[in-house]
Amino acid sequence: MNLLLASGGSGGGMGGVGFWVIYIVVIIAFMYFIAIRPQKKQQKQLQSLIASMEVGDSVETTSGFYGVIIDITDDMVIVEFGGNKNCRIPMVKTAITRVEKANEA
Repeated sequence: MNLLLASGGSGGGMGGVGFWVIYIVVIIAFMYFIAIRPQKKQQKQLQSLIASMEVGDSVETTSGFYGVIIDITDDMVIVEFGGNKNCRIPMVKTAITRVEKANEA
């Protein structure tokens, strides 16, 4: 009987479970603010960038090519690379990673 009371008994286990639940919630919140939230912010920024594209803007593609937009449709753009009229490539808008406005240059 004295051994059971000296070791804390069986009622002390519930405090440990509560600690682990709080610990897991803190870790999930930390991961949200470190990984998920910045990624969503970057996606919103890219969507606004894609929505603001206009004909004549200079763009960089995901593959690292630089070109000028010559035509825009709902989900596609035609990009001319190197000022060569024979090098016009249609691509999806999501392949654009950076846009420089024509009037800023």
